[in-house]
Amino acid sequence: MRTLWRAGRLLVPALLATLALLGALGASAATINSGDLAPGLQIPAQSRPGPDFDVERATAAYLALLSPGQRARSDAYFEGGYAMQLGGLVYGLALAALLLGSGLSVRMRDLAGRVSARPWLRTWIYAALFLLAYFALALPWSIYEGFVREHRYGLATQGFADWMLDALKGLAVSLVAVPPALVAVYAAVRRAGARWWLWAGAIACVFLVLTMVLFPVYVAPLFNDYKPLREGPVREAVLSLARANGIPSAQVVEFDASRQTTRISANVAGLGATARVALNDNLLDRTSLPEIKAVLGHEMGHYVLNHAVRLTVYFGLVLTLAFGLTHLALDAALARLGGRLRLQGRSDPAALPLAVAIVSLVLFLATPLMNSIVRQAEAEADAYGLNAAREPHGFAMVAMRLSTYRKIHPAAWEEAVFFDHPSGYTRVREAMVWLKENPGNPTANAPLPR
Repeated sequence: MRTLWRAGRLLVPALLATLALLGALGASAATINSGDLAPGLQIPAQSRPGPDFDVERATAAYLALLSPGQRARSDAYFEGGYAMQLGGLVYGLALAALLLGSGLSVRMRDLAGRVSARPWLRTWIYAALFLLAYFALALPWSIYEGFVREHRYGLATQGFADWMLDALKGLAVSLVAVPPALVAVYAAVRRAGARWWLWAGAIACVFLVLTMVLFPVYVAPLFNDYKPLREGPVREAVLSLARANGIPSAQVVEFDASRQTTRISANVAGLGATARVALNDNLLDRTSLPEIKAVLGHEMGHYVLNHAVRLTVYFGLVLTLAFGLTHLALDAALARLGGRLRLQGRSDPAALPLAVAIVSLVLFLATPLMNSIVRQAEAEADAYGLNAAREPHGFAMVAMRLSTYRKIHPAAWEEAVFFDHPSGYTRVREAMVWLKENPGNPTANAPLPR
């Protein structure tokens, strides 16, 4: 009970700080005009095929669809994300220091040890306490990043109660999924000694595969309603495109993302029998058929090209390398600080905040590598989608709509470091290059609206 009381002395102020943050930011949380592009396909005259068609001029015409205000807003949101990444890292490191320096991590370990002497159960209990403590202490930052800031830029639709409910659902999922993984990792630490990081990498790969298999069935429905595509001409066109590319129609669904966000999106989730292509209702309600087909073509690229498997392998290798570097840094830190912090070695669950801090720093430094891995897969899916859907203007228009929250034309170094997708400029230009090589496209040659 004394441990719980001491924990409460740290967690309750964090919760009170969260409420104060909401009050202080209430006035500044007013939504900035989202400035979305108008619904429907817009094709600039300079972007239509003809004897004098020029890729650069056609691309510039699309980028000119954004007003200066819309472009400034998009740049501000995305560039602000750079600071948010750094701020999130610093906040996380501060929380790790708090958990270790206050002795809360050691007290949670001791409490878990009093409940059970079995190493696996002690680790399980500590992991659950750690997740609860971290969730509470990180709540002020999470609210600003995921609720206040998203509302300020017109990207969120949820009230705070609904947002908090989703956050608690995420916590519940973590409490089910994370402790078993940590039990396996700590078993590897105890049994494999200095080679624990190799086993941790293998465990991470298994965890990623299980997550992909189980996510569409057990996790995604906790946050959104997934159902077959609504009846109508869009459904017939979309399912025809899916069948033509070897994707069963039952694995193409829609979900109600509008309850949380204004963003248009789609995704491929799952692996094997659970794999599916999901389109959100914002995409279906606010865009044109050529845009929907272009997005579906892109997502089918991920599905057909088995990107889920490839990315799992790549991420598994990166995580294994990160664990290897963590092993070196963790042992050095424990040799220097372990006695002062009452940590009993690398197999001590109480050292988890220190390990998490080191892993977080390593992965932060690896951000350009991780982004490049994903961006390569996204570029491949773009090329596949253009050839499958044959809707270059739909593709270009979607790229422009995504400028709501992605900087449209970054510098080359900026795209290489911070973008996990090709930039809007890159995608529009790619579509115009495709159109130059395929000038007979029906959509591109349709009459201009009067």
